[in-house]
Formats: sequence, structure tokens, C-alpha cells
Amino acid sequence: MKLKIWELSLFVALVVTLLWGTLLDQRQQDLSDRLIRLHVLAHSDDEFDQDLKYLVRDEVRAVVEPLVSTSSNREAAEAEIIAHLDAINRVAEDTLLATGQHRPVRAVLTRESSPTRAYDAFILPAGFYTALRIEIGEAEGQNWWCVVFPPLCLEAAISESTFADLGLEDVEVALLTGECSGITMRFWALERIEGLRARFR
Repeated sequence: MKLKIWELSLFVALVVTLLWGTLLDQRQQDLSDRLIRLHVLAHSDDEFDQDLKYLVRDEVRAVVEPLVSTSSNREAAEAEIIAHLDAINRVAEDTLLATGQHRPVRAVLTRESSPTRAYDAFILPAGFYTALRIEIGEAEGQNWWCVVFPPLCLEAAISESTFADLGLEDVEVALLTGECSGITMRFWALERIEGLRARFR
């Protein structure tokens, strides 16, 4: 009898976990459908290459954020970035050339997996996001992430109205700002789910 109770408890826990994971995954998908991330990959972990990464980041942001500032949704912002992708690439290349570096740069708009990322003002769960990916040289160094649409890279400027402008529900804002109870466990679960999905892909 004890074994049967244990088996039933395990089965119930499994069902609850699967349902919870499905709901959590849907929330993450709703968020990722509204955002465009900026992903800059340095040539190497050398201190000089890491400094170059931040220079490129700043110059790219200075171009991209005004481009998407009037976009009402992710699709419109994507269209602006795609239309100016060559110009964005040139800005990154010119930034390197100004420091005497002639490494190749590749700017692409893609879908890619990201782990959970905690920022000062918000947290993004693991998942697949649309990203403006800037690869410098061999792109083998530590990378840098932020959200370029809406412009959340400047965390000091983020307020509740910033999230409200996205049309997020209260629970989604709570998910971003870490106000949900058990937020770390929930994001850990998402990361495990995304890892399994990526493995099957």
C-alpha cells in the first residue's frame, strides 16, 4: 500500500510539473515574441578584445535604438533592422578600424537560444529570442546581451510604463521584474525545458 501511495504521489507530481512547465513555456514564448535582443560576441577573451566588444556595442546601440524607437511591435522593429543591416555592419567595422583593427564583422538578425539573464532592473527567462547578433573576428570571446527592442539596455531608464508599453499582463511584468514567488526555480525549470528542446532539435 505504501508503494502504491508513493507511486501515485510521483505520478501527480509529474503531471503538475508538466502542466506547470507548459504554462511557463507559454509565458516565455509570449515574452520572446515581443522582444529583440542584442548579442555582441568578442573576438577573444583578451582584455583588448573585450574592450572592443563594448565599443562596438555602444556604437551599434546608438544606431539601432533610434531606428526602432517608433516601432509599435517586434515585427516592425525587425523590418527596420533588416533594412539597415548593412549600415549596422559598417558601423561595427568602422568602430574597429578607428582603433586600428581590421577584423571582419558579421551582423545578422536571427533566432537563437539564450540562458536566463539577470539584469539590475529585470530578468529574462531562458528561451529562443530574435536577436541582432554581432560577431567580431572569430567570435570566440565572452559575449554581451541586452534587449534592443524595446530599448531596455539602459536599465536606469526602465520603469513600469516601459513594460506597460509592451502590452504585457501583470503576471508577465512580475515575471520580468522578479516579483513572482519562486522566480529562480521557475527560470531554472525553463532553462531545463529549453535545453531538452534544443537537444531534440
